[in-house]
Amino acid sequence: MLHKTPKTSSSAVTRASQSHDWLSLHQARRQVHISRPPVPAPLFQAPSSVPSTTPSALSPSQTGSNIAQASKPGLQRAGAQRAPTSARGPRVAMAAVADEKADITAVSDTGLPRSAVVGVLGGGQLGRMMALAAANLGVRMKCLDPAPDAPASWIASQRLGHFRDAQAIKDFASQEGVSVLTTEIEHIDADAVEEASKALGLEMEPTPQTIRLIQDKFAQKQYFQANNVPLPEFREIKCRGCMEATGEKFGFPFMLKIKRLAYDGRGNAVVKNAADIDSAVESLGGYETGLYAEKWAPFVKELAVMVVRSSNGSVVSYPVVETIHKDSICYVTEAPADAPAKHLEAAKAIAEKAIGCLEGAGIFGVEMFLCRDGTILLNEVAPRPHNSGHYTMDGCVTCQFENHTRAILGWPLGSTSLNCGTSIMLNILGEADDDEGVRIAHEKMAKAYKTPGAKVHWYGKDGMKKGRKVGHINVSGASREEARARLAMMDPGATEALKSTAAAMQEAFGEAVPAQPQVGIIMGSDSDLPTMKAALEVLREFGVEGEINIVSAHRTPELMMEYARTAHKRGIKVIIAGAGGAAHLPGMTAAMTPLPVIGVPVKPAGCSLDGVDALLSICQMPKGVPVATVAIGNAANAGLLAVRVLAAHDPSLLDKMLAYQDSMRDMVLAKGEALKKNGV
Repeated sequence: MLHKTPKTSSSAVTRASQSHDWLSLHQARRQVHISRPPVPAPLFQAPSSVPSTTPSALSPSQTGSNIAQASKPGLQRAGAQRAPTSARGPRVAMAAVADEKADITAVSDTGLPRSAVVGVLGGGQLGRMMALAAANLGVRMKCLDPAPDAPASWIASQRLGHFRDAQAIKDFASQEGVSVLTTEIEHIDADAVEEASKALGLEMEPTPQTIRLIQDKFAQKQYFQANNVPLPEFREIKCRGCMEATGEKFGFPFMLKIKRLAYDGRGNAVVKNAADIDSAVESLGGYETGLYAEKWAPFVKELAVMVVRSSNGSVVSYPVVETIHKDSICYVTEAPADAPAKHLEAAKAIAEKAIGCLEGAGIFGVEMFLCRDGTILLNEVAPRPHNSGHYTMDGCVTCQFENHTRAILGWPLGSTSLNCGTSIMLNILGEADDDEGVRIAHEKMAKAYKTPGAKVHWYGKDGMKKGRKVGHINVSGASREEARARLAMMDPGATEALKSTAAAMQEAFGEAVPAQPQVGIIMGSDSDLPTMKAALEVLREFGVEGEINIVSAHRTPELMMEYARTAHKRGIKVIIAGAGGAAHLPGMTAAMTPLPVIGVPVKPAGCSLDGVDALLSICQMPKGVPVATVAIGNAANAGLLAVRVLAAHDPSLLDKMLAYQDSMRDMVLAKGEALKKNGV
């Protein structure tokens, strides 16, 4: 078996492979026992003989019966509680001799130490980016791939061998000192992985059962249907009669798909009418290939969510993104998706529910349809990092590849929040073969290098083929408008594609998606509105979206608490709070939100204290609960201060503020010149 060292380091050639032995003593010292939590429906292998129906047509008794028939030994029917597993894999025990580095490199009581070695099945671009993230964590990653000079070999040690070969996997894991296995591609031999995993006492994350289920897209849909995850209608196809019956039931067009080994549009065919039946079946290899049909989903947007599942079974999701495909290959993604908040919340809930049904740790990509009637339907799941999550490398606090590594090692997960207003990913696809394709790709890269907020990620693949993914560009912006404007500098067509789906959604839903407010303006009473509207006018002058609400600290305290605690989750970045008299609203809001709060003392009508009481109530806050307080009644300054807070991270807004200051200077100078010229 050949062993290939990373191109970026020769030290890997001389380093001896780590022994598994330290894992046993590491866990014995900590007396840690890991057991998997019960899941809603343990995984099963669905036989080709089990027909599918729509969720509404499948009764609970039928569901249990079907899955009981489909189950393999050791797996249980949907809804059954799975007994706690016995010690499985390296987090519990392996050998008796300890590596002295185990304790000193531990980062979690229930996880592997940093000195663990991660073995990746596959060495493509996902493995490459996984290895980059692991290197930043100080974790060694090695990959198994049959292709010399695989993209991951630039970063990780590569062993030449096939990830579908059980013996190759065993040799890879045992001879390379692998502590835990994972994959960057789902088209592995799950049986071979399970055999190697059991033989060596290694964990595979996600589990072979999960990989096996997801490999069969028909079984995957049956499984999610049994767990009440919303899906398009689907049914198994065995013969021409099945196709004709499907046309009558679903109508035309409908999708015909192969059960296994489909990706990037390969393995799908659109059946437009009855005359297309034979050609569609033939294009997918015939009925013996294993086919199923899916009712056409009348979607207005394609959505995706990256969900990371920790070793204890908890799930955390990234923002919902919109994905746009060209020739069935991902072309561009935008986070957050430009859709109403209620639909984004529904998509997130469905994605988390789907992944919560599975076993194993790691990152999962969940693709969904937002349909014309507003429903969200799950399309499919990938048990690995996904193209729709590449934006996280520059647009989120913790990227999908780092969180995948954290999850499979049993470490605490990182934040999945955006670190900018909008993050867009543009795939660099081969637009021609060989040198011409290379030239076109590098022209796009050259534009990216000149674009603010853009970052290029090149995969290091050998050769260029039309339609091949060779890299991607991430574009960040403080707002959706800014990010799209930057995208247009590199690919105007991608920007127009994003705009076109927004128009289609507006037509379907009958209303435009409101712009995301960045500043929240609240006041205790509508009597404060004459004062507070000046803040809103300033925001509009600078093109900053704001929202305005009546929230009383005294009369609606529950509403105030809810507003303060959820504002940051809705994208609000600054809160302006106006109050008169006792004026508790700004301070109480500041006590319950992580956002900056600007207080505006309001002079109530008929008040003899001229707003001084409100000023003192707001500005005299205790240490630890700051409120930036402006002059009595000066809501305009509150608006300007909010703009300055936002401008610190928004170059375009900063330019507007500089221009505003210049205009004030010019106005004062002009008045001075007029006074000199005209006198008093």
